[in-house]
Amino acid sequence: MTAFELETVQLDLPAVAGAFGRRLHAAGVPVTAERSARFATALALVRPVARRRLYWTARAVFVSDHSQTKTFNAVFAAVFGFLDERAIPALPDADTVATAPDECERSERPRGAPSPPRPNGVAPASGAGRRSRADEQRDAQDVEVPTVASDDELLQHKHFDALEPHELAELYRMMARLRLATPTRRTRRAHRDQRGNRIDLRRTLRGSLRTGGEPVRLARKRRQVVRRRIVMLCDISGSMEPYARAYLQFLTCAAGSNGVGLSRSEAFAFATRLTRLTRALASRSPERAIQRAAAAAPDWASGTRIGDALKTFNDRHGRRGMARGAVIVILSDGWERGDPMLVGQEMERLARLAYRVVWVNPRASAPGFAPRAGGMAAALPHCDALVSGHSLHALQQVLGAIACERADDAAPGATWRPPEPVAEPEQEPWGSATPVQGSSIAMPSGYGPSRGNTTPGWRTP
Repeated sequence: MTAFELETVQLDLPAVAGAFGRRLHAAGVPVTAERSARFATALALVRPVARRRLYWTARAVFVSDHSQTKTFNAVFAAVFGFLDERAIPALPDADTVATAPDECERSERPRGAPSPPRPNGVAPASGAGRRSRADEQRDAQDVEVPTVASDDELLQHKHFDALEPHELAELYRMMARLRLATPTRRTRRAHRDQRGNRIDLRRTLRGSLRTGGEPVRLARKRRQVVRRRIVMLCDISGSMEPYARAYLQFLTCAAGSNGVGLSRSEAFAFATRLTRLTRALASRSPERAIQRAAAAAPDWASGTRIGDALKTFNDRHGRRGMARGAVIVILSDGWERGDPMLVGQEMERLARLAYRVVWVNPRASAPGFAPRAGGMAAALPHCDALVSGHSLHALQQVLGAIACERADDAAPGATWRPPEPVAEPEQEPWGSATPVQGSSIAMPSGYGPSRGNTTPGWRTP
């Protein structure tokens, strides 16, 4: 007995689609090069393992009118073989439906010429539009057409920590379409405006010199209205490493002034120290900007000290005017290895300077999430919005929270909400970073049992 072996044949889909399209075009079906390329893409997605699936895939791409069906069936049968007629449902205007002859065909037909032959088994109908009940039932059946979601639709809802390297490059192209807009503010400077509500005395007196000192025309001015500055602080520690590269692309879009009407934008990264990335991200090439940003941050994927980073920002940049009246966006999961009380103190300082504080926590998308981490719980009372930015679709919530004028403007249909305080449970069902008297496990806050306490303010009786 001879053993049979299976051989896999790899076909060149563009060549097959192009040859089939040329056969159809030669037969009279209007086929373009774009339809042939679309047919090759459809074959890669549908994977026609049966002749019937191949038929409907090709017909959905090439046939644009019911009058082309007969020609298409003939070419398909010559190239791929005959298909069972029961797999092709009858259509209302197909050749199998008996209809009355058209008056134009009667006039163009030569006198004495025989009438065109009718298909076998179809008798001439006595009136136009008469069909059998079986034909109507066949027409009522729905034909299943396989549909595949596009790559952009899949990336919209895919988590940042599950993206591949080539998907990150595609993600930047989609992030470039985002429109980042901050709330507006009135400046102290005024600009020339013929319909302004204030009179510009300097320009009015200067113009009166042309008319002998008489102020014939009154010059007016109006205070300028500009967008508020946005300052982003991105956590690049080990716990945020799966999201850090995607967030750096988001910072690149903001620092590169891709938003609409942004006055100025600043970008920082922090893990164990604070690093300013505004100049590194201000590049026309996104790949080069991210490489320069990663090289400028030596503490990439290290520990997390949110309190120290916020203190450095407030001392060096915040009190000098960068944070005054700005929208502060902090992208972090709130896992603090330092003192949580320092996070609360610096967040209170930052909230007094800033216009609004938006905290983006990718862990907030998990079911049953509660901000009980040390740094997150300490910063929550001073935040105006707590949103999840775990995917590109979730970044729309971030944009909505940034563009909102006030924290009380959250409408019932808004995609974000101001944070609500979470009550601490009386007893946790599992072990965590909560200090327990007599524990011998090192706490993430950095205070070990050997020092007599685990967090500031806790003492052994």
